[in-house]
Amino acid sequence: MLYGAPALAMAIAQYTEVWFTPLSPGEGLKTAFQNLSGGASYPLKVLEQFKSKLDRKFDQFMKGDLEVHKILTRPDDLAVYTLASLLQDAASDDGSEITGIGAVGHLPTPGQLGSRSDLPIGAGMGSSAAVVAATTVLFEKLLDRPKTLEGRAKRVRFCERLKHGKAGPIDAAAVVRGGLIKVGDGHVDIPKVADGHGLLAGDGWYWVLHGRPVSGTGDCVAAVRASHGNDTPLWDEFSACTGAFEAALTEGTSAKEAISANQRLLERIGVVPEPAQRFIADLEATGAAAKICGAGSVKGDFGGAMLVHQDDDAAMHAFMSDHPDFAWSPLKMAKRGAALGPVSEAST
Repeated sequence: MLYGAPALAMAIAQYTEVWFTPLSPGEGLKTAFQNLSGGASYPLKVLEQFKSKLDRKFDQFMKGDLEVHKILTRPDDLAVYTLASLLQDAASDDGSEITGIGAVGHLPTPGQLGSRSDLPIGAGMGSSAAVVAATTVLFEKLLDRPKTLEGRAKRVRFCERLKHGKAGPIDAAAVVRGGLIKVGDGHVDIPKVADGHGLLAGDGWYWVLHGRPVSGTGDCVAAVRASHGNDTPLWDEFSACTGAFEAALTEGTSAKEAISANQRLLERIGVVPEPAQRFIADLEATGAAAKICGAGSVKGDFGGAMLVHQDDDAAMHAFMSDHPDFAWSPLKMAKRGAALGPVSEAST
């Protein structure tokens, strides 16, 4: 949701895996996250204090005494915070408030928490929501604490607030439920993408990583709020654009006009750096439509993840061959959200 305007997101077939390997007693909890960090160690006996410390830092952020990017000290902290919060759950998934670790009765077995991801980190593609969702599903099983989809999405959103300041429901809903997600009017809908749509086969749709943004989601949200928070007509335009995009996806009609309209609105609120604007303009000249995904950036040269719709695959390859520094790939919708099992099962 953007100031009352509905928002769309889609789970994509780029996967984050999380696993746990028991270790000898006394070794605590260790992390080994590929593409994220060199690993870290967390003594089991201080997990409760670790969570409380981050909760206090979040409170400082809410009071304006701490910048959002200073809440998490290490890249691994978010996944370990997720585990610590699960350990503090009440025994049922009935919406009860989080309780103390004593509710579980024991600490987890010493071990290594490992992870790998196909998602670019910190680029507006939901990487933090994905790792929280995967960690949640894993430890629901290990702790025998199954959750409803609603409870799982609530957990992802709760933990993600440490990363983004104020985490909206849409990333959490996408990684937990899968498919196309629409958030608006206080509830989550799952629109059905038209049968045979290119997104279901990865045909004609692409993601491009236009570098990693310098500013984080929290920085972008704060800047937009300050400049445009009270501009009701602007958010009405966003709403209309989202409605047109949804209709195109569900009815199987062209979405290019809606994509381009959304991009112009994002440029208007100042979250698309000029080099990213030029890149998209060049893409549009080939017959494609493209827009920034995620929060974009309010400073620097890079815009993060982009959504591209280009019917001519050869033209897309030719264009991207002139931009070898930017990662890109065909984009395919993932029908399933976070679940137990290997990636090979998730992608079928």
